[in-house]
Amino acid sequence: MHIIRDHQFVTPEDRGASVAIGNFDGVHLGHQSVIAQTRDAAPDAPLGVLTFEPHPREYFAPAAPPFRLMRPNSRAHRLEKLGIERLYELNFNASLAGLSPEEFARNVLADGLGVRHVVVGADFCFGKGRSGNADDMVRFGREMGFGVTIAQLMARSDKVVSSTAIRNALSHGQPREAAAMLGHWHRIEGEVIGGEQRGRELGYPTANMSMDGLHLPKFGVYAVLVDVLEGPHAGSYHGAASVGVRPMFDGEQPNIETFLFDFSGDLYGAILSVGLVEYLRPEMKFDGLDALIAQMGSDCAQARDILSAL
Repeated sequence: MHIIRDHQFVTPEDRGASVAIGNFDGVHLGHQSVIAQTRDAAPDAPLGVLTFEPHPREYFAPAAPPFRLMRPNSRAHRLEKLGIERLYELNFNASLAGLSPEEFARNVLADGLGVRHVVVGADFCFGKGRSGNADDMVRFGREMGFGVTIAQLMARSDKVVSSTAIRNALSHGQPREAAAMLGHWHRIEGEVIGGEQRGRELGYPTANMSMDGLHLPKFGVYAVLVDVLEGPHAGSYHGAASVGVRPMFDGEQPNIETFLFDFSGDLYGAILSVGLVEYLRPEMKFDGLDALIAQMGSDCAQARDILSAL
């Protein structure tokens, strides 16, 4: 997959793609349907996704609470698995944000990327002040020489599949509901960082990862599937993870701490992908370390049972 970050500097081989446009946060089933329609619309053209970095919501409200389901590199990995050949991850800045809908269609899509076909959702808005809509895109495509398909929103059990609905499920400790809309387990991906090594002292050494910039699932303990993506320990494992602030130790910064079952080795600096499978219990403060250790043993036994049934 080739990643292009500036519509003004595009090589000839990166032009002429059939492109799905959107933020693709989570790359859920609705996104996957849009990508499938994009492939079908021009099967002989390179398959592309056009998205923005930073997310426009982050650009316009940088102080708002984190909301992203995945970081850019995780999104790129997921899109590559779906067969995306061209990822147009354009820098969202004042210049791009200031384009009118017609200027965006002409300068970015037609002249810049030379798209063959565009697929957008029925609720798609674009251009300065989000003043353009999907019907406008159809008109601009007709005028500027590229095809346009409007993809209808996907629903599941009378609920629209959306990144917002997935965030709500995760906030309520319902990772299986989130997975049903995602088409895959919700995964937190990142580098293993140094911690205070309390887990090692308690007999449960954990791999610690930052949650900075990501939507926070309901705090508590989860049964998880873990992929170590690189290094000598690369592979897939079962485990239990704690998401939150560690109230037993007066923590403040949310993170995720994962204990891998039947694993021995050093994971510092490795990239992990932790899939949330089932919520086991909320965070809590115990009356001493013995009670905490006993509960961790119970958590791990419960997680093993759940994961063995998958």
